[in-house]
Amino acid sequence: MAASHELSPAQKDLLKAPAYKMAFKDPELMDRDELRPVRLLLELQKPELAMQDQHIESTIVVFGSARTLPPDVAEAHLTAAQHALAENPSDPLLNRAVRVAVKKLEHSSYYKTARDFAALVSSHCQNNEKCNHVIITGGGPGIMEAGNRGAFDVGAKSIGLNIELPFEQAPNAYVSPELCFNFHYFAIRKMHFLMRAQALVAFPGGFGTMDELFESLTLIQTRTVSPIPVILVGRNFWERILDFDALVDEGVISPQDLDLIHFAESPDEIWSYIHNEDPQEPQIDLD
Repeated sequence: MAASHELSPAQKDLLKAPAYKMAFKDPELMDRDELRPVRLLLELQKPELAMQDQHIESTIVVFGSARTLPPDVAEAHLTAAQHALAENPSDPLLNRAVRVAVKKLEHSSYYKTARDFAALVSSHCQNNEKCNHVIITGGGPGIMEAGNRGAFDVGAKSIGLNIELPFEQAPNAYVSPELCFNFHYFAIRKMHFLMRAQALVAFPGGFGTMDELFESLTLIQTRTVSPIPVILVGRNFWERILDFDALVDEGVISPQDLDLIHFAESPDEIWSYIHNEDPQEPQIDLD
């Protein structure tokens, strides 16, 4: 008579025990503080493997405010704000809403510039055999959406590096699905921005944009990454917000550090700074 292979109740209970789970399939284990180094490695490796699979050879980083609206949306917001104010002209909050809406309409031109620039680069640099100068953004709304949208407009790939935030955050609809990533660690996300970067294009933005811009400038200044052009779009904005000449006057940066930065206004002008640079292999020192 053949031996029975039926599991006993005790064996069935052991199969359900948390300790019996395969380590990489155990979410409680992976969430422990002691496993942070493993999570960091996984966040570094998963997008890297996906980009290799998609033959991404080089990228162009597009930074900018998540609050920048498309021109048609910004115009509709201004119209709505003006109508609300007309019904109650003395309301200070409604007056402020109109001022903000006016500024957002002004900034909506940057959305169009980012979208047109991404379409221009993507149409020149991607085909069935190569993926150079692929647009890479933070994957969210605003300027990030515009960058991914421009690539989408011409049927090209683009990358979105989204980040987990305490409030709701979702990728914009124009990121290539196979290149849409979600990060927990800002540091690893920033590494992926620069690992293949051939240029960095920064549009007006707030704290997040400033953080990414200055960290990138520091890495370039210290030669931690290969020198790449950094293009600031919208000279009036940047020179009002940041006084780079004052940093030189105070002796905290060198005059030649200003050569790291270019100003541009149009997609063609941005592209000319990148296209005229000598091509080089993107490189970041991970050691």
